This record gives sequence, structure tokens and C-alpha cells, in this order.
Amino acid sequence: MILIETRAVAPFFKNGFVVACNDTREAILIDPGDEVQDLLAFAEQQSLAIRFILLTHAHVDHITGVGVAKQALGVPIYLHRDDLFLYERVVEFGAMFGLRVEPQPPVDGFYTPGQKIAFGGYEARPHHTPGHCPGGVCLEIGRKGERGEDLFVGDTLFAGSIGRTDLPGGDYETLIGSIENVLFPFGDEARVHPGHGPSTTIGQERLTNPFLQKRR
Repeated sequence: MILIETRAVAPFFKNGFVVACNDTREAILIDPGDEVQDLLAFAEQQSLAIRFILLTHAHVDHITGVGVAKQALGVPIYLHRDDLFLYERVVEFGAMFGLRVEPQPPVDGFYTPGQKIAFGGYEARPHHTPGHCPGGVCLEIGRKGERGEDLFVGDTLFAGSIGRTDLPGGDYETLIGSIENVLFPFGDEARVHPGHGPSTTIGQERLTNPFLQKRR
């Protein structure tokens, strides 16, 4: 059975996640931001062993806690290569929001097509979903050898909305293409865990999301 814990704090109220295999207590940490201490405390309380830090993309609100997590856990950090320029300019982009942000530790690895990142009886499979930014990914999580039912989509798709495309490297048509061609094929029952706001499903967004209805 999979365990998912979500936390979000001011100022961005960005969702960070701990996803764990209940059987083995192995886990991954997704998009640690300002809520990182809450997520690390949860993992310790639940006796979870976090094996990887996985980033859906490198916008500042999704990576401010990477350094803290790396220092606490000593595990590899993964990112899509196309977002490295954002990751390396985190201090500059933080200043754009009036925030003082520390440089983050180097990325340990870049996602590759078909990659499977195992933790316990589960695995995370990255799928490139550019549009919100060049290196956005969806992390499909499921049991080893089975189709994943949980999608961690960063800021590509929200409940009732989509990611903004007016930041460096963003493109509206590319974003819509990622949603329709990468996310929709997972099927209506797939659970969507966005970077902001509540979880939803592919079916719910396919039928009711106003940004996607305009395409019909």
C-alpha cells in the first residue's frame, strides 16, 4: 500500500510530498520547498527511509528546501536537464519575488527516458511534460511492473486550472500538448497530485477544466 503525505506553507502554499511504501517504509521526497522541515519530521515520526529527492521542475518555490533535505538525508537529487538553468539561478529568481534564497546543492542526476526509480515495492517513472517550464516532468508512481495510478504533475495541471506559461521557458501550446498527449493517456481514474491546491483526477479535469474544454 502507498502512503502519501502532503504539506504546504506560506508564502507560496506549494505542495511538497513524501511518498512511501507502507510495507518496506522506503520513501521518496518530491519538491521540497519551505515546508521541508514538516515533511522531514513526518518521515521521522513514521520511521520512513527517504531514498531520493525528486523534483518535478526547478521553479524557486519547488526547490527552496532541497539543501535542507540533502543535508539531512544525503540522498541523490534528480531533475530534468532542461530545467538546470532555473535551478542554478534560484538566488536570482528568488529575488524577483522579493525573497532571499540560498543556492541549492548540485543535482546528482538527470531523468532519462524510460527510467524507473525504485523505493520499496514501488517505482517513480518520470515523463517529460514541458510547457510550464522546459524541464517539467510528471512522476508516475505505481507498484513495480504495474501502471501507476498516482501522478505528481508539478505545476503542469491543477484542479480546475493549468500552469502559468509567462515565466522563462514557458509556452502555452506546449503545455496543453503535454496535458493532452502525456497526462490524459493515463486514463480517467488516474489520481493527479498538483504542485498547488487539492488533488484531482484525469477524468475530472478532462470533463470540467475550463482551459481544456476550450480545445473541443
